[in-house]
Amino acid sequence: MASDVWIGEEQHSLPDLLRARLESDPDGPYLDVCGTAFTAAAVADISGRFAAALAHLGVRPGDRVATLLENSPEAMLAWWGTVMSGAIGAPINSAFKGDYLRHQLADSQSSVVVVQADLVDRIGAIAADIDTLEHVVVVGDAGADIKGVTVHAWSDMLRLAPDEPRTDVGPGDLATIVYTGGTTGPSKGCMLSHNYHVALSTQIATCWRRTADDVLWTPLPLFHFNALTTGLVGALVAGGASAISGKFSVSGFWPEINRVGGTVVSLLGSMAYLLANDDPRPDMPNSGAPEANTSMRLIGAAPMPVEIDRKLRERFGVDVFSGAFGMTEASLPSWTPLGVEQRPGAAGIINDEYFDVRIFDDADRELSRGEAGEIVLRPKRPHVMFEGYWGRPEATVAALANLWFHSGDIGRIDDDGYLFFVDRKADYLRRRGENISSFEVEAILVKHEAIADVVVHAVPSDITEDDLKITAVLVTDASVTEEELFRWCVGELPYFALPRYIEFRVELPRSPVGRVLKRDLRDEGVTDATWDLDASGVTYEKR
Repeated sequence: MASDVWIGEEQHSLPDLLRARLESDPDGPYLDVCGTAFTAAAVADISGRFAAALAHLGVRPGDRVATLLENSPEAMLAWWGTVMSGAIGAPINSAFKGDYLRHQLADSQSSVVVVQADLVDRIGAIAADIDTLEHVVVVGDAGADIKGVTVHAWSDMLRLAPDEPRTDVGPGDLATIVYTGGTTGPSKGCMLSHNYHVALSTQIATCWRRTADDVLWTPLPLFHFNALTTGLVGALVAGGASAISGKFSVSGFWPEINRVGGTVVSLLGSMAYLLANDDPRPDMPNSGAPEANTSMRLIGAAPMPVEIDRKLRERFGVDVFSGAFGMTEASLPSWTPLGVEQRPGAAGIINDEYFDVRIFDDADRELSRGEAGEIVLRPKRPHVMFEGYWGRPEATVAALANLWFHSGDIGRIDDDGYLFFVDRKADYLRRRGENISSFEVEAILVKHEAIADVVVHAVPSDITEDDLKITAVLVTDASVTEEELFRWCVGELPYFALPRYIEFRVELPRSPVGRVLKRDLRDEGVTDATWDLDASGVTYEKR
């Protein structure tokens, strides 16, 4: 039942949630991470050993522990050990390098970073610039020698007797800092409380009708809030188990679902698009027929075009959940719980159980139903959205102008309370599930000796979400080609921030006050002068 008043409901910390599972089902299936199975007791034991090692290194409650890890048992255990100890996890995208990586390590003031062996050189290249960094824990070969820090092997961090999950961690204490793409400056760290992890997991479980009989499967990365909540926390909220896979592969999808007995799948919209349009293949269930689904009952993915939603339902005989709107700062201000119609094109119905959601104009005046404006909201329950931006009080105050959180997204609410996403107010992009700060990419590109001026902007993708385009002005007499610039970008940018399109121009369109007119460039999109990576035949390593 919806409420118009503040609800001081029972709140939870993550150690509380794990302790409850240890009491009710310590030895039943809890997690499968990249093929390695864990019970709750095993997670408590191994992550408890990591927590004890952190304490031995001098990490105290509230300190930050960063990770630079692809999906793996160690990524899961490092996060659990960190939050069990009362410290704050700072998972960093495993594609980050150089300035991207330097910014998040320095901004979070992490004293410890856990990194996989094949990425340790990225830490070595910037460690001297991180004043707070004291310890580097290497998963795999720990033979690295990084000046100014102490290097430890992951295996050595598990030699102490395990610490018990702390009892003095409160629901409102911070558990994780997740960085989200900036629009007018570097990416900002969203401060996420223990209870926010639980609240979002509860809302998603409600929408997906998740029970202890379900096995959730997801390939989404553990450095994002989605996989942490649906995978690691969701199985404790709803019961049952979760399976965390490595990177998404269409050819590997059905073998993985069959291996773990997946019933609920959490994907990105772009992944669902590829799955819906996949050709039959010999390793599909029941003699090559992908329609012969034996366990999966629901696919959760967003954004989801209406046609792809229909194709998935008809082809695989599953429910599809895409009726929700959310962001790292606040989820889910709109949703589609059991019994609510999922309408085509809508991002669910306003979630007035948890949030007061309105549509404002630029002067923070509320607009009427059906009018498009900025989506703003405030919570109805304690600790169900972010606690602000780490180390950026001015950005927090700006986002909460007039005590409403301003999403930066444009939407409208119809007479029945359904929310429709219209457009992005700011200049960030979303590509393959990753928020990309145009500011950060531009800051890297201007370092290239041949570039005199540059902007980064979105071009609609032919799959879903955005593709990235660089529109640049070259230095006089520069001879760099589009392909050469792209190959330079491969060494400087995360793979998901690499441009699909590049176009060189004599000048950039500007307003009378000199501001680049990105909207004009977005509207022009791909022109006859645009270089297209997909048509070029250029290949690169996506990591």
